Amino acid sequence: MVPMNNAVRVSYAHVGAKVNAKHVASLVDYFERGAKPERDDGYGVEIEHLPVRNGTDVAVGYAEPQGVEELLERLRPFYRADQEFVEDGHLLGLKRPGIAISLEPGAQFEVSIGVLHRPEQLREIYSQFRAEADPILDDLGFRLINYGYQPVTGFADIRIHPKRRYAAMNDYLGHVGQYGLNMMRCSASTQVSIDYSDEADAIAKMRVGSALNPIIALLFRNMPYFEGNPSPCPLMRQRIWDKADPQRTGLTPGLYDRRFGWEDYAADVLATPMMFVDLTHTPEAAGMSEDEQEYVAFRQNAADVYPDRPLNDYEVGHLLSTHFNDVRLKNFVEMRHWDSLPIERAELLTATVGNLYYDDAHFARLKDFFDGVSEVEVEAAKADLQARGLDARPYGVSVSQWQAALGLMDTLSAIPGDPVHPAVFQS
Repeated sequence: MVPMNNAVRVSYAHVGAKVNAKHVASLVDYFERGAKPERDDGYGVEIEHLPVRNGTDVAVGYAEPQGVEELLERLRPFYRADQEFVEDGHLLGLKRPGIAISLEPGAQFEVSIGVLHRPEQLREIYSQFRAEADPILDDLGFRLINYGYQPVTGFADIRIHPKRRYAAMNDYLGHVGQYGLNMMRCSASTQVSIDYSDEADAIAKMRVGSALNPIIALLFRNMPYFEGNPSPCPLMRQRIWDKADPQRTGLTPGLYDRRFGWEDYAADVLATPMMFVDLTHTPEAAGMSEDEQEYVAFRQNAADVYPDRPLNDYEVGHLLSTHFNDVRLKNFVEMRHWDSLPIERAELLTATVGNLYYDDAHFARLKDFFDGVSEVEVEAAKADLQARGLDARPYGVSVSQWQAALGLMDTLSAIPGDPVHPAVFQS
């Protein structure tokens, strides 16, 4: 273990946990450097796909014959050789300007696109990806579909792919919460990231997003199946995340306290058990064995693991990436509520996010509406939406009224669904 000292006790969610003040300052500095005081209005969009075999819809694994690893290998020539991600001889990621491909633990195929400045750019870049991937997929006999959860295969029948981080996550999440292994192996999302101008703007977007985005998630819901059966509740993927590990998922603790700021967010991240320790970019760990540099951490947090010094950007990025709040703060605001969506709906979702969060008048109205809302009220709204769906009344307002207020009344029904199951999505 790398030695540490000079720990302080600051945290909303983990009272009494050790948190190093230099580490807090490192995260705050990272957030400050991510701010864009000059408006840029950029988007990052991540669409996770579920690989399923043609004819059966059974999940396709990473290492199986004509599987996901072979798809990556055959896509390799379209991407930059110097930006590949290879671990222990296995190709796990590809990248070129504007697009990156990575894999989630159950071989979910994530396509990350950005930075975009117009929502319609999403389809332009994504169409190029599909033009390259679809002929290969046809030859391999499987396809990439967009649902919130695998349609046929249950989590116990999916093997995680060979990445050390995911092996540690599998160990950790298999011992905490309720749905951690379901989340890792079978779930898929659409995520949209946006810019912030300063600390106040970042916190405001996190608050509004945490309160509002579950309503948008219902309007864009796309999870008809869970463990091979009809999905048991309208927002099942969100429930999976809420129950995966309450220490690092759901609402950010303290977010709706008016005093909440970047230091509080940093303290919460740093106080949480790390789940997976990564010291591969920690100079003090040079010369340690692979098992000493990367391992599962049930109790250790950052103050137990990292030295008493400012953290470098790789260490900060690792810590932030192992926190899974509904709205996550990095050097952008990442909104994580939504099921995996076909590209037409993903573009509409991106446009909706821009209309609500980048239009000053719209965002001011949302801030006013949610001003004074409490964490308990946001949790109650989420539970209402998860349990009652279209009959819910989040914050005392009907879903149809929200649909009209968000400008989605006429547009959702015009978006085509997945060509395999065209009737799944009902607005």
